[in-house]
Amino acid sequence: MASTYTPKSTYPLWLGGQEVRGRGESIPIHDPATGSLIAQCDAASEEDVADAIAVGQKAFDKGEWSRMAPADRAAIMSSIARLFSSRVPSLAVLESLQTGRPLREMSTQLGRLSEWFEYFGALARTEEGSTQPVRGSLLNYVRGQPLGVCALVSSFNHPLLISVKKLAPALAAGNSVILKPSELAPLTVLELGRITKEAGLPDGVLSILPGYGPITGKALVSDPRIKKVDVTGGTAGGRVISSIAGGNLASVTAELGGKAPIIVFAENTDLEIAVNGVAFASFIASGQTCVAGTRIIVSRSILPSFLSLLAAKCASITRRIGHPNDQRSMMGPVISERQLKVVETLVEDARQKGAEIVCGGERMTGVSELDGKIELGKGYFYPPTLITSSSNTSILDCRIWKEEAFGPVLAIVPFDTEEEAIGLANDSEYGLGSAIWTRDGSQAIRVSNALDVGLVWVNTHHRNDPSSAWGGTKNSGIGSENGKHAYQSYQTTKSVIINYAPEELAHMDDWFREGDADVRYG
Repeated sequence: MASTYTPKSTYPLWLGGQEVRGRGESIPIHDPATGSLIAQCDAASEEDVADAIAVGQKAFDKGEWSRMAPADRAAIMSSIARLFSSRVPSLAVLESLQTGRPLREMSTQLGRLSEWFEYFGALARTEEGSTQPVRGSLLNYVRGQPLGVCALVSSFNHPLLISVKKLAPALAAGNSVILKPSELAPLTVLELGRITKEAGLPDGVLSILPGYGPITGKALVSDPRIKKVDVTGGTAGGRVISSIAGGNLASVTAELGGKAPIIVFAENTDLEIAVNGVAFASFIASGQTCVAGTRIIVSRSILPSFLSLLAAKCASITRRIGHPNDQRSMMGPVISERQLKVVETLVEDARQKGAEIVCGGERMTGVSELDGKIELGKGYFYPPTLITSSSNTSILDCRIWKEEAFGPVLAIVPFDTEEEAIGLANDSEYGLGSAIWTRDGSQAIRVSNALDVGLVWVNTHHRNDPSSAWGGTKNSGIGSENGKHAYQSYQTTKSVIINYAPEELAHMDDWFREGDADVRYG
């Protein structure tokens, strides 16, 4: 039942359309399910970053891509989409291997990513400028044009999805791009470089530079030649990157932390459907998504039944945890030992304060029930975990209510009124994702409007489309991905004003002529 894949032993940088050996410290890439070494990946040094930016700037100035007819850029974007789709089977296996995400997740997720290249290629092909109703004998038209060299900083949890969400609009708009994948999971993103070259992307336009944040990342975002930084990561890192980029007056898009609330109303709610939805929202990617449902706010009248059904779902998932490359596996490990310790620390805080651990709550050991072979203790496996208040402890006083665990752990609280539910949902420094379960349409609209977040799903979760804006409020970031606004964020506007007045009227432009004849202003 398991799929096999043998990665290369060493992965060089992708610099301007060529494989180049990096001059930074080599990065070991491990399988989170076993702790074993997968491959060594080159890291970009400060000198490598400077070289890649110079190559990107040269390509931009040359104009082979930046001044290419939008329809021709769109055609190459479509070629990238087709080639990417053809490589999904092998990419999914490698993505699963380096992240610990189940192969069934990766195959499904990667199967959609070609849509981003197609969508943003179509925006480039169909983009329209505008003419402005200015006064006088003047024609004023406004058009978008690419920014220059853009820096994209991706994350480990969805290496290709997050990279493609940034890369597609940046390329479609005509920019050169330096893409830095996470040092924890860079391999599939490096493969993306070869796909774009084979599809016809000119050399120099795209570089992919794995590396560590304090060296590679800092050198990239601090270079004054970078015109835009687009980052996905933690809030603390996002603040640092935004501060550095802002010093160079580079524009910034940042998708950062999250602590998504899910409100489950009693009225007109199918409890089984709601439980299935919460499980998907919370345990997909082992809870390692910025929009993962981690604060579950449930109507008090249905809380006992809800907890019983959700605990049964957690038990079912736990029985089917195995190596991610096994198609039967429902959930994989978290990305690293370090991340596992973060999860354990937050759960232990709740335990010490007296909260009730309904299920889970301990690192997994022994062998997988799925196949009786995988030794779970060698990897970074943590089971679906439910935590709620006890008779003498409120979960609201525990760190797990406030802090992002980035693991499969849920804090569950009851509510009595709609107003109370909204207050609990907004009780966070973050404002990225959220969800509501109700069949009351009026209630859905009222509550959606009241939530201080950038994304609200009703009776669903994790829905994502290249046309649908994706961004947050508060400490969850700046700007948004997806949609025409993301495309436009990779452009600057140029206003062109043409005077078509006849010669006799053009003399009015002599502002400093002698006499008291009329002259124009503005």
